[in-house]
Amino acid sequence: MSGKVRRLLDWIDARFPLSAFWEKHVAGYYVPKKLNFWYLFGFLMLLALALQVLSGIWLAMIYKPDATLLPGTQTSVALASIRHFMEHVPGGKAIRYMHTTGTSLLFALMYLHIFRGLLYGSYKKPRELLWLLGMVLFWLMMMEAFFGQVLPWGQMSYWSTQVVMHLFESIPFIGKALADFLRGDYTVSGITLNRFFALHVVAVPLMLLLLVKLHLVALHAVGSTSPDGKEIREEVDLLTGKPADGVPLLSHAMHHLIAAAVFLAIFYALVCFAPALGGYFVDELNAVPADPYSTPAELRPMWYFAPFYAMLRAVPAWGGTQIWGAITITAAVLLPALLPWLDRSPVKSIRLRGWQYRAGVIVLAGCFVGLGVAGLMPPLDFVLGLSRLLTGGYFVFLIIHFFDDRA
Repeated sequence: MSGKVRRLLDWIDARFPLSAFWEKHVAGYYVPKKLNFWYLFGFLMLLALALQVLSGIWLAMIYKPDATLLPGTQTSVALASIRHFMEHVPGGKAIRYMHTTGTSLLFALMYLHIFRGLLYGSYKKPRELLWLLGMVLFWLMMMEAFFGQVLPWGQMSYWSTQVVMHLFESIPFIGKALADFLRGDYTVSGITLNRFFALHVVAVPLMLLLLVKLHLVALHAVGSTSPDGKEIREEVDLLTGKPADGVPLLSHAMHHLIAAAVFLAIFYALVCFAPALGGYFVDELNAVPADPYSTPAELRPMWYFAPFYAMLRAVPAWGGTQIWGAITITAAVLLPALLPWLDRSPVKSIRLRGWQYRAGVIVLAGCFVGLGVAGLMPPLDFVLGLSRLLTGGYFVFLIIHFFDDRA
């Protein structure tokens, strides 16, 4: 390091602990030696989130959250501003597709990251708070994605908002007041669009960034889990004082760079050659202007919401209310946060756990994927029957831990 660079670093360190931060959280941060590809998804989520923030900033520069119809048309100012961005702004179409594609890839990475936590017991002591922060991040991502899909103010935007508001209205006593508060009006309107825009570009992103910071702080406080279930900080080398079964984070830098290159290549290919991916990334129905007087023949959710939509459809509206479906999907989203207390086995890694847990993980993954497929299909009788079966299987995995702490 040259003298000028050294003096510059000394000047910065005297005013900001840059070198100490680098040493503590990067160069001197130890991780297990035997990390595998499952541990790359958290890093890739940070990369995907950065792409979402950058593309979202550019979209917000042009987008107008206005549900007013253009004179002589049925197209809202909001939808027209998106069309203008894609058709007349240089690179606008690519930036819009970066944002929509990034949303789907971010959810794919999130689901894989959560699944890795199930494989290696990332929710067990001392990582309960780390797991809870991660689950809150997942809930915020779902909120952010929902608010974002409303902004084009197309048919899917309007009618999916109606469905969600009806779910809130089904809550006894407080449902109607809660729905009115979320809408900002007595019905879904331009006020709702403005409110969701503010939540999408300001409130929820700020909470997301804060939770990401807290999640990383918690991770560095307790360390990463090991695929073989060891706690590397419990065995320290007597000569170096460092974890005997650990290596510095930078030792895995090449793996992270390769993973980032592969991810960006897939991302680029999707944006350039399959940005809508047959309607799974961009719903064609949302290009149709919102019409409160024309209910779509079929309302299909985005794929990352499909498992929960399948659960909602699977539960009959007993007593003339859909509250039972709302309770089911709420439980499906919230119960995983309780895994640190539901799973009483002292063993962390799936490599060392019994057949009950391994079978449970297979059941959970199969049911979740199956529900995702069912949620994208028309509500035929056999689809609803299959959804009920898969919903039961999903909850069986969570409940089984109450009965056998050896699983």
